[in-house]
Amino acid sequence: MARITDQCIERVRDAVDFVDLVSARTELRRAGPTSLEGLCPFHDERTPSFSVQPVDKLYYCFGCQASGDLFTYVQDSEGVDFREAVELLASRYGVELEFDGEDPREADRRARRARLLGLLARASTHYERQLWEGSEAADSRLYLTERGLGEEILHRFRVGYAPRAWDTIVRVARTAGFTDRELLEVGLARNEPDHNRVSDRFVGRIMFPLADARGRVLGFGARATRTDQRPKYLNSPDGELYHKGRHLYGTELARSHTGRAGQVVVCEGYTDVLALHQAGVPWTVGLMGTAMTEVQLGELSRLSRTVLLCLDADSAGEDAIVRAAQIASHRGIELRVVPLPAGSDPAALAQTGGSEAIHHALGASVPLVRFLVLRILAAGEHGSGEGRDRTLARLRPLFGTLAPSATREELAQTVAARLNLSPGLLAQLLEQHPNTAPDGGRRTGAVVALNREEETERAFLALCIALPSQATPLLAELDLSEHFTSQAMRQAARHLRERGLEAPLADAATLAGDEPLARTLAGLMVQAERAAATHARLEAQHQQLRLAATERQLRAARADGAGSIAELAHRRAAAKRAFDAAYARAVEEDG
Repeated sequence: MARITDQCIERVRDAVDFVDLVSARTELRRAGPTSLEGLCPFHDERTPSFSVQPVDKLYYCFGCQASGDLFTYVQDSEGVDFREAVELLASRYGVELEFDGEDPREADRRARRARLLGLLARASTHYERQLWEGSEAADSRLYLTERGLGEEILHRFRVGYAPRAWDTIVRVARTAGFTDRELLEVGLARNEPDHNRVSDRFVGRIMFPLADARGRVLGFGARATRTDQRPKYLNSPDGELYHKGRHLYGTELARSHTGRAGQVVVCEGYTDVLALHQAGVPWTVGLMGTAMTEVQLGELSRLSRTVLLCLDADSAGEDAIVRAAQIASHRGIELRVVPLPAGSDPAALAQTGGSEAIHHALGASVPLVRFLVLRILAAGEHGSGEGRDRTLARLRPLFGTLAPSATREELAQTVAARLNLSPGLLAQLLEQHPNTAPDGGRRTGAVVALNREEETERAFLALCIALPSQATPLLAELDLSEHFTSQAMRQAARHLRERGLEAPLADAATLAGDEPLARTLAGLMVQAERAAATHARLEAQHQQLRLAATERQLRAARADGAGSIAELAHRRAAAKRAFDAAYARAVEEDG
């Protein structure tokens, strides 16, 4: 695959407003002369620990250690690789990409993909024009109006209409120079061997463009306009560009709102999504059906860690919720269920109750586990011991996911009352400890807990970057394999010692092939900016590294019964005195 030129990557870097990019997901505030801070978009927290350097376009989270530059930020937040991150930013900020030594076949594939996307964009524009200008679309306009959808929201989502003629889009595409083969490849047309022709796939239907996160149309969802049309909903077939189970409807419009809202709302249908956006909930996306896939849940997790399921109040919607729970159980996503009146859907609720009713319903969302517990209790047979045992068997793993809390206690009381459980049986049900890993350890979600030694190593390197002239001789005298226990910190120290402390990210050629190192260095640079850097603190961290190394050697010698224990103990005592003196100087300097 051809490589995007370094010059082009730098042009993208220069064009991006990093504060604007990050602010779409979290609110930033001034934290110093050259830094901003906010709640981390990569893990749940209440106290801001996410630091941003607008000039250098770097970030570092002191809570979960997420770090990097604007490209790694997009990689992590959008779930794309480096090349896709550059392409996404180039598209968003209007930078034309150039490729170095592009293989002719790759160039052809890229040009072909761009051509197919252009065909879909042209079709979308044509369908939208037909909805508003075509007399044939009058009934469709009336239907959408009766659903409570205004013209502004329909334009925002580029809703259109496919006329009843068998060759409308075929003629439009041919006139623009596209081939029948291209029409078939993107699912706009179908073969009719009996008539020896290629005809429109979508005929007499309301058209909903299905776009990726960059707003590029990949396919269409089409709703029937007559009662005798089958199926009621017809989607573009899976192909090179569109895959039904990989996309969420409305992501391109919702993504800029989910970060500030702290949640993403999920509906089933197209009109549900439009209705909630119109009701003032623009952080809403759609499943385009009821079966949530793992890929879709991955897309949701990149939008927000809190997902509100606002699905139709029928059995199909409830089954979709259960499937979502099964998929989400290992992703650390908080799933909540929005209660809707029986037989209702989000669009109907928005139409009858307006924005107030929608926001009230969202505010009344309940944890998924509560919904599932009540659902299991309602469906269970409680008149016999066997029936209650079956209900308990279904409830036990759900309680195993709950930490000790008022919610857990309340649900336990509900179960006990409904099943008439004895205290002993109830205790047996609740004895499983939540969030316990198979090895007995406690899960910590997205936060990476650094050990004490790595914290010291990281703090020392950050001070080295902050005080390059004073730190250079200290870093040079250290044995990297002896004084650094963390592989990441050891690699960063080697890079800084070999390339210099003045500009850690200047060696683009080396860092382009080592993304983990680039992320580590970016995080250290942000930490250096935030550090209260003094020579005394630098010396204290340097001595702490030496002390820690000596203590590790002494522990190893004692474990092996080596004869050097006395000598190492003497060295350890000397290192402790040196550290205590350096620490005292740092404390005195800090006042």
